[in-house]
Amino acid sequence: MKLKVFFIMMLMTANIPLAKSQIKQPDSYAYTRGVEAYNEKKYADALEWFNRELSEHPDNGYAYVYISILRYEYQEYGKALSAIDNALKHLPKKDKEWHSLALASRAEVYTAMQDTIKAIADLSQAIKIDPTNPKYYNARAQLNYELKNYTHADMDYQKMISLDQGDVMGYMGIGRNANAESRWDNAIAQFNYVIKLAPDYSSGYSFRADSYIGKEMWAEATDDIVKALDIDGDNKAFYLMQDLPKEALALLKAKLKIQMAKQPTNKYWPYCLATIAQSGEEYDSAISYYQQAHSLDANSLFLENISKCYMWKKDYHDALDYAERALSMSPEDYDVIDLKADILSRLGRFDECLVERNKYVSKYPDYPFVYLSRADDLLSIRKYNDAVEDYNTAIVLAPKLTEYPYLLMRRGDAYRLLGKKNEAKADYEKLLEVEKDSVLNSDSWTPFAFSGLGNADKAIETMQYIIDNDTTDKNGSLYNMACIYARLEQKETAIKYLHDAFKSGYSNIVHVKTDYDLDCLREMSEYKALIDEYSKDIKVDNSTKDETHIKEQTEIVEVPFTKDGGVTKVKCTVNGLPLHFVFDTGAADVTMSMVEANFMLKNEYIKPIDK
Repeated sequence: MKLKVFFIMMLMTANIPLAKSQIKQPDSYAYTRGVEAYNEKKYADALEWFNRELSEHPDNGYAYVYISILRYEYQEYGKALSAIDNALKHLPKKDKEWHSLALASRAEVYTAMQDTIKAIADLSQAIKIDPTNPKYYNARAQLNYELKNYTHADMDYQKMISLDQGDVMGYMGIGRNANAESRWDNAIAQFNYVIKLAPDYSSGYSFRADSYIGKEMWAEATDDIVKALDIDGDNKAFYLMQDLPKEALALLKAKLKIQMAKQPTNKYWPYCLATIAQSGEEYDSAISYYQQAHSLDANSLFLENISKCYMWKKDYHDALDYAERALSMSPEDYDVIDLKADILSRLGRFDECLVERNKYVSKYPDYPFVYLSRADDLLSIRKYNDAVEDYNTAIVLAPKLTEYPYLLMRRGDAYRLLGKKNEAKADYEKLLEVEKDSVLNSDSWTPFAFSGLGNADKAIETMQYIIDNDTTDKNGSLYNMACIYARLEQKETAIKYLHDAFKSGYSNIVHVKTDYDLDCLREMSEYKALIDEYSKDIKVDNSTKDETHIKEQTEIVEVPFTKDGGVTKVKCTVNGLPLHFVFDTGAADVTMSMVEANFMLKNEYIKPIDK
């Protein structure tokens, strides 16, 4: 991340060099080898050497400090605390630097354990021992910032400034505190000074942009966002640009287009414009900008986002195509593997989908949400026991998911369909409790819980309220009403609402065909007629595009080229794949090697009919 030091506490991580000391450290063989391994980032070896050292010299406090750091890196907080306690007992009393480091290290362990009071106490003690170390003030200020104790945080930042007036971190911290309290002018003054001290420090601009946004000074805010992005792709600026109001967004887009014109070979500017368009659900525009960025510098991230845009447009064939292109560039990108699974699920290709889900689970067995996704797919193919098992696994990994209405509804349905009435009842009742104080809208699952409990009147009443007040997803709400009536076995009324949903624009035919809520309608002639009627008009998979009528065209253009070792190279793209061709004035045709041709065929950059 490009956000700077005061955002995170960095005192004792294994990448931070340890304190220097005037006190001579032990020179025993095992300790020396441990320090060498640590400095070479061979942490497993280092831990083994330090443990060997302590078996031979159990009073080596320095070895305990190293072990604490390594245990912290492995998130073994209990062992880290034990090691630091031993370090404080055995470190030489005169070695103030290492005593203060040990205390600050323990503070970081307490911070990871969310024991902020103890962390601040240890940092205060470390500062008392070593009052000239700015890292300790910075860490304590960060904790006070998180506790909203801005006055105390400011005092530490002021101390940092007094220790080094040229260090921007103190001024940045005071400015950030002012932003947190909406003291925009005070914040701007701090960031102005930061920019004078370090004009190429991107955070000065991105944090000042935040202040200008608070004052609704859009011209100044967008100037600062662009400047911060231009310096180093500043993360804060990148996220700010996606959260601007419309009047500021139009201004920012214009400025980003200017940057794109100034730096036509820089992929970053079309990437920024694509990101803005994607977050604003302008998917066609986003796709175009991502393609521009990809043509400048091929990157699987661009292909992944193009795939997402097509998926959200419900063009699942093209979404799958781009997901597979992304995987051809980064076969081990499990986010894209999960994306591919989502697309296959939407296409109703559940067997293939589950293959991808299983890959993800094998790689990240501790990630709860992949179990939720796989459970939903298992429900779609009526594997209710397996679905329940996955929902339960997700809850074991993330207990707070018991407050997640969607999970409660889906697991409740799986129990109901298995005939486990008591378990289903418990989930539905818990769902109603979770949503009881929420405003009913298209994201509410209350009507489904009522229908699962057999309370037809309340199910219909709450769903009708959602339809009457829905201004964003009317066709989805109409479809949900069809599901409610089908769950209640009121088939004719369910068919009526399904027709209304289609007429209103509902287009997910694959979901209709696989939704267990509608199983009672499958054999009805009215249902079959509806599916036949609307399947003709709704595009589900455009894999049967007619590609046989390609019109040949002749066009004369100027082609830029570069010289490289006596060879003339022409940079170009073929169907989005960046390539370099060697220009030979004696050649009568354009050719490529079989390696490139096979790669392009395999990844569908070209097709067998291309000439």
